[in-house]
Amino acid sequence: MQFLRHNWRNQSDIADLRQDIYERVFAAALKEIPAHPRQFVFTTARNLLINRVRDEQVVPFGVVTDIDALNTAIDAPGPDRTVQARDELRRVQSALDSLPPRCREVVILRRVEGLSRKEIAARMGVAEDTVTEHFIKGMRRLAGLLYSDPQNLGRML
Repeated sequence: MQFLRHNWRNQSDIADLRQDIYERVFAAALKEIPAHPRQFVFTTARNLLINRVRDEQVVPFGVVTDIDALNTAIDAPGPDRTVQARDELRRVQSALDSLPPRCREVVILRRVEGLSRKEIAARMGVAEDTVTEHFIKGMRRLAGLLYSDPQNLGRML
């Protein structure tokens, strides 16, 4: 009981938790008597508390019967996130535009269109190793343009 009182925030649930632990220990003991009963009881209690916390975090679908009635856009970002996303998109587009043409083409084909090295090589008429070199060069430049300190930018280009 001391373990439960110390580790569970709602003291009114302690008696119910104790009964659940008794039930689980009894059911397990019917199959096989544990070698270390004290450790088994504490492990059972800990696992029960973990399961209770998990169950509390799950919101049942029955709570909200008609999502449209809430008149809210759950997945829609707020205006600040929209502006931030557009700014990031402009930065990425600007960085892509500054890449050499072959590197830009390989990066777009690989990351945007999802083509494999082999498909890109066939489309561009070059060897797969050349595709890999262009891709690595392009991604390094993009990373440098997007994530480096602006003062060090001249050295990367």
